[in-house]
Amino acid sequence: MLRNLHLTALRAFEAATRTGSFRLAADDLGLTPSAVSHAIRGLEQDLGTVLFEREGRSIRLTPEGETLMRHVERGFGELHLGLGSVAARKPQLLKLHCAPSFAAQWLVPRLRKLLAECSGLELRLATGTDYTKFVADEFDADIVYGVPATDYYGTLKHQGLIVLPLGTETVTPLCAPSLAPEIRSPSDLLKQTLIESDNKKVRWPAWFAANGLVAPLPNGPRFDRSFMSLSAAADEIGVALESTLLAEREIASGRLVRPLQGISEDVVYTGHWLVFPRSKRFARSMVTFISWLTKQLGLDINLATLDEVTSGQMSTPVLRAKAPLVDR
Repeated sequence: MLRNLHLTALRAFEAATRTGSFRLAADDLGLTPSAVSHAIRGLEQDLGTVLFEREGRSIRLTPEGETLMRHVERGFGELHLGLGSVAARKPQLLKLHCAPSFAAQWLVPRLRKLLAECSGLELRLATGTDYTKFVADEFDADIVYGVPATDYYGTLKHQGLIVLPLGTETVTPLCAPSLAPEIRSPSDLLKQTLIESDNKKVRWPAWFAANGLVAPLPNGPRFDRSFMSLSAAADEIGVALESTLLAEREIASGRLVRPLQGISEDVVYTGHWLVFPRSKRFARSMVTFISWLTKQLGLDINLATLDEVTSGQMSTPVLRAKAPLVDR
């Protein structure tokens, strides 16, 4: 049976699982949709099993299709790695989409280190609060704020994505050193100007509730980006409720302090996630970047575990923190 399988059929199958439709797979391969459909039907006949459930123009992988998808993706991925290892060394481009504040506060300050430690990696970075849908290879990966809803990418599409939590973050009040003497207990914040971050998953009402208090009515400036809230706090405008991960530089330099550290209850949560197509995980640029990123965040990840897929859900392996992710 294996002797009769054609590479064209496997390429059609891989493209269909990656793009989520026969039409998009045809565009990707330079074929007609009917040719892709014919190739996949031939593959199903050769294997004696159904790989896709077809409902009108939509398709969904069967359990047998999911099993084959994991092995075909690994096979093509290993092939790409092998070709890359013997081909002339050229810059490996990684097209990364990223949440604006994570890019400005965490990634860009480490950019020189990234390029120095990852020889041959060429990074193209774009930011935005929207989530990329990985259409036409516009981006290879996306660092998002807040895990995407399971139906955002479409059923088959999200089966072909890997979503990695990028550790936990501590959300705590931050202010300029000049304001710190006035803040000795959580209730002291009721008399302060509180900077609002409109798009944060954890905001002042949640923090006050964790400390047994009712949040006051909004009385300070409002921003839609964390890096603006942090800048305003450093300029003595008020107190920001932000992630210590995003405020690392300001805390390290003394521009911002944690006035209630060890006194109040802070909120710890997973804020940022790395999303990328399963078909990209063997690309040399992706392997290099994931290795560097998780090391910088103090996370331990085994790429082999990314083969585990739960039907109808995005793959979300648990990462283990090697060290605390606060006040680093």
